[in-house]
Amino acid sequence: MTVATGVAGQPVAHSLSPLIHGAWIRATGLDAVYDRYDPPDVEGFRALIERGRRGELRGLNVTAPFKAEALAMADTATATARICGSANLLLFVDGRITADSTDGTGLMAALAEQAPDLDVRNQTVVVLGAGGAARAAVAALMAAGAGVSVLNRTRARAEGLVAELGATVAGPAALEQAILVVNALSVAPDIDLSVLRDDAVLMDMTYRPLTTPFLVAGRARGLTVVDGLAMLIGQARPSFRALFDMEPPAVDVRCLALAALDEVA
Repeated sequence: MTVATGVAGQPVAHSLSPLIHGAWIRATGLDAVYDRYDPPDVEGFRALIERGRRGELRGLNVTAPFKAEALAMADTATATARICGSANLLLFVDGRITADSTDGTGLMAALAEQAPDLDVRNQTVVVLGAGGAARAAVAALMAAGAGVSVLNRTRARAEGLVAELGATVAGPAALEQAILVVNALSVAPDIDLSVLRDDAVLMDMTYRPLTTPFLVAGRARGLTVVDGLAMLIGQARPSFRALFDMEPPAVDVRCLALAALDEVA
């Protein structure tokens, strides 16, 4: 029987997750599919999840705007998902739903791949934004031993996030001290890169476009940069393990994704 999995979001047509997981599925010879699901609203998403509960799906990756609802609908959740306040992975077993978040794992994998000399332990890290992506970044970086400060245009939102996770609101000197700045906003941040340390690393969590203005400016400043595609692949690996109970095969999915993005490495 073909195993049904996929990614759910709105919009989801742009997602590269089916390309990545599809390549791994073909390489392993699994009798499985990984499709896109685009419920129009929360009610449609809930109906999709009920299909999983009935055994029609083994699992789903979840993207915006349904990550919080994914956590709310689960019967059980990992500590990581609870800390993040959202889930990007749902597993359906015997009518029960387990929620997890692999976003933080993806972020740390991307840093290890593209900034291998970076050590955030006992270092100042600044996360730009205070939404769901920022929460995942803050949680992962704090778990790695960083001192995380959150910088957001609306200070009240930053204060709410740090109060829950134990980080701090970024003060005037945070950027000057930061060894890493992570953009968790969906737009280019308005910050002065000239104040950053010469050994600072910049990361952008988005991958469309792959080379964002934020990363372009960082490269021009001579800084190491980390792109969102590395994070996407990094979070897909533990998702594949959970969905199919095996390691992803050795396939150059980044090359495939770059071709789909019409980008150069």
